[in-house]
Amino acid sequence: MPDIIQLLPEYLANQIAAGEVVQRPSSAVKELLENAVDAGATQVQLIVKDAGKQLVQVVDNGAGMSPTDARMSLERHATSKIRTTDDLFRIRTLGFRGEALASIAAVAQLELRTKTRDQDTGTLLLVEGSQITSQQPVACPDGTSISMKNLFFNVPARRNFLKSNAVEMRHILDEFQHVALANPGIAFSLFQNDLEVFNLPAGKLGQRIVALLGNGYKEQLAQVDEETPFLTVHGFIGKPESAKKSRGDQFFFVNNRFIRSAYLNHAVLTAYEGLLPKDTHPFYVLFLDLDPKSIDINVHPTKTEIKFEDEKTVYAIVRSAVKQSLGLHNMAPSLDFAGDVNFGAIRPLQLSGNERNPFDDNAGRPDALAAAASAANSLANPRSAGRTASAFERPLTPRPTEQAKQELEDFYRSLSRVNLPDVEHEATAAGVTVPKVPVLPPPTTPPAAEIVDPETGEVLTSVPAEATPPAPETAPQPAAPLAGTAAAPELPLLESSTGPGNKVLQLHQQYLLVPVKSGVMLIDQVAARERILFEQYAQALERDVSASQTLLFPRTITFTPQDFAILREVEDALRALGFRFTDFGRHTIAVEGIPADVPARDEKELLEGLIEQFRNGGSVKLDRREQMARALARRVAASAAGARLSEREMTTIVDKLFACSVPNYTPDGRRTLVLLELGQLRELFG
Repeated sequence: MPDIIQLLPEYLANQIAAGEVVQRPSSAVKELLENAVDAGATQVQLIVKDAGKQLVQVVDNGAGMSPTDARMSLERHATSKIRTTDDLFRIRTLGFRGEALASIAAVAQLELRTKTRDQDTGTLLLVEGSQITSQQPVACPDGTSISMKNLFFNVPARRNFLKSNAVEMRHILDEFQHVALANPGIAFSLFQNDLEVFNLPAGKLGQRIVALLGNGYKEQLAQVDEETPFLTVHGFIGKPESAKKSRGDQFFFVNNRFIRSAYLNHAVLTAYEGLLPKDTHPFYVLFLDLDPKSIDINVHPTKTEIKFEDEKTVYAIVRSAVKQSLGLHNMAPSLDFAGDVNFGAIRPLQLSGNERNPFDDNAGRPDALAAAASAANSLANPRSAGRTASAFERPLTPRPTEQAKQELEDFYRSLSRVNLPDVEHEATAAGVTVPKVPVLPPPTTPPAAEIVDPETGEVLTSVPAEATPPAPETAPQPAAPLAGTAAAPELPLLESSTGPGNKVLQLHQQYLLVPVKSGVMLIDQVAARERILFEQYAQALERDVSASQTLLFPRTITFTPQDFAILREVEDALRALGFRFTDFGRHTIAVEGIPADVPARDEKELLEGLIEQFRNGGSVKLDRREQMARALARRVAASAAGARLSEREMTTIVDKLFACSVPNYTPDGRRTLVLLELGQLRELFG
């Protein structure tokens, strides 16, 4: 039997390695930027054309390479950063594997210009498909310039798998952002198709965050600084009011290397517990510094996932650091345990002669001391304090009286009759004051009442309520919506399939109870609405046209570069759904219209939610338009959660649900209804 095992040719081995290292243009951007940082550069320039498919060029003013080093850098497993096995456990640099340039050169046309500071001339290398076609001296500035042209020119199958320019550019922006945030002391610039996208001067971390992510974060940053013998945590977090529907602005760096960690993200979210609105995500840029021996950075090819030797300790320190920062910046209730506190009796404050006691007005008043002691005891043992502890921890506005609450509900009910909340919302955004509509007095004449035939449901007569004889039991009248409760967009009423004997009831403002011949049906009103809206949006996308409601005043929305790239990626689908917007500056749009059946609320929150759901659409490959229809249906349906529905709205939901092609499930597979048969009900009482 002949021998069948043989060594792979060098070019083929490099192409196989490139499949792991260079998956798309952003992979090459990451490797080249990290090499520039390791070279000690103070200025780094990234030039991109055709989203990296045509050109990716990184120019730095770092240490440069000699002619021999330039040639050796293109060999596999060639590195200047590892000499012995022990070095693997002391890694603090970024590009240390020695595979980046060799892998890039295997699948692209590479041009390398480099010069050290002590040499008069530099070196020019031209490489194509792992083959060095030219090496010659050249005049060039100090540092290194590497140009990657025509990615995957020799592997057309790989090139066909690249996404659109908008998608690939979004990934490039991600990698550029990670390296720029990790190194605020280095000046970075980014050019896309000869247009300057970023020009970031060297500075402090806070300045870099604002320059990268926008001026909206200037007043929303809270510093984090925690140092322990095991781990040091520093960086910035965002105030709770700056939380967004999208989770893109969340960054962890371990020893200055960007990582992704759901475990550490949970630690941060736990520190924010009780401070964030529902379905929002906080901003943070946190740097963790610890001994390289206590982490393993080789568990993922791109080094974005690492393993900690003691995960629980890291979790606890990160959570504590964030919670302490929230307390120090008055964003969360906090207690100062530094002093000697005796909760049994409050000791008088020990102040110097020049300091003023803030409690002088109450000094010596026994009732004031008793109140303070009671409050302290409540904090020490909130369970025993009952409702007192909650009131002490949250000294908000006083609870309104029943009369004031009723007046407030009447006022909002009067606004809803003329659909004024939308007008008031629009006018407030423009700085216009809308006069309040006075509540009309109740009519002096008694309202008319209808007598309905219980068998046919036909209205027989209409007489004043005082003369109305006792009528058969009818369905309860729908209650007025509570103040502040968002009314769901009303759907057109079709011919009802529920007769007078099959009234739909609402349970806890979450479920609909529908009597059927075989038993009773429970419908999740939010899930049902999601299915209905999805099919409406899917049909609108097929027609490439949808009804749109024009806003009274256009609203400007500014996005981060990554979110704006996603917005451009899904722009056609958004317009087909009914969104109308125009460019309004850098990473900013002016929203002029939204889909007709979407409540006019916070358009920024709606678009951010759509972007977040599109970004995290799951592993299933969906058509972009279908994915957008799913995202919008979920957003709009969720906005009506907990709404009190009228009988007409409940009947409409049931009719429209059963008119859907797949009424039993939402687009992502959640159940919309449950049927309880009579036999099952009997077993419950058996």
